[in-house]
Amino acid sequence: MTTIAWLTIREAARRRVLWVLIGLTIVSVAVTGWGTERLASLARAGDVPELQIQVGVSQVLILVAFMFSFVLAMTAAFLGAPAIAADLESGVALALLARPIRRADLVVGRWLGLTIVVAAYSIASGLLEIGVVGLLTGHTPPEPWIAVVFLAGQATVLLTIALLFSTRLPAIASGAICVVLYGLAWMAGVFAGIGRVFGVDVFVGVAQASRWLFPSDGLWRGVIYGLEPPLVVFEATRAGVPAEANPFYASAPPPIGFIAWSIVWIALVVGLAVWSLNRREI
Repeated sequence: MTTIAWLTIREAARRRVLWVLIGLTIVSVAVTGWGTERLASLARAGDVPELQIQVGVSQVLILVAFMFSFVLAMTAAFLGAPAIAADLESGVALALLARPIRRADLVVGRWLGLTIVVAAYSIASGLLEIGVVGLLTGHTPPEPWIAVVFLAGQATVLLTIALLFSTRLPAIASGAICVVLYGLAWMAGVFAGIGRVFGVDVFVGVAQASRWLFPSDGLWRGVIYGLEPPLVVFEATRAGVPAEANPFYASAPPPIGFIAWSIVWIALVVGLAVWSLNRREI
């Protein structure tokens, strides 16, 4: 299992798409860092209060995190989608499984290796963005580590479901389905907020259920919480703004029970992927 995980990490490191993505990430961090620095500098030149500048920069940082979350979702989906499917189509799986290697070792090894790659990229890119913005503007989020860990958790959810689909579907189909599921889960969170504002309990109930079925949007709330300044949370709470009314606002992190369920959900999906491959003829 560990050997397959290590080989998977080496394969991912050799892919040009990963290095292109890293290069684009560096460019994106440079551009957003320059933009936020200009925003803060011009605001200070216009005698805008420092507190307002920090709030404005924090909202820009949350929007950047939202962009990164979609990039990470697509990266995780299209890394996980061919993880098993490509081995099956090319015959590599047949050669591997002819040796004393269990199918469970192949699935878990692929998942472990790709999870390390995706989580490392998520945390490194998130901390790089936060560090650059903090260095250039003087604004640092209240809980940066919480934000990047939840960002990595989001990517792991997408990677895991993509791995499951790859045991049955072609790589392109698996990746496309995962990206659509991610978008639908985010939209369900938006509908939950709208339903709560207008008192439509049906919307709220369906959206809450979808978060337990596919926990990516619930983990996104943890990303926002880690980036949201306490002042914004305090003012919104005092004004009675529902926590779910805005997809870019969270007054509290996800409950411990939901975090625990997300971990169990990932383990169950990995187990389902093992079962699926065991039931498939190669």
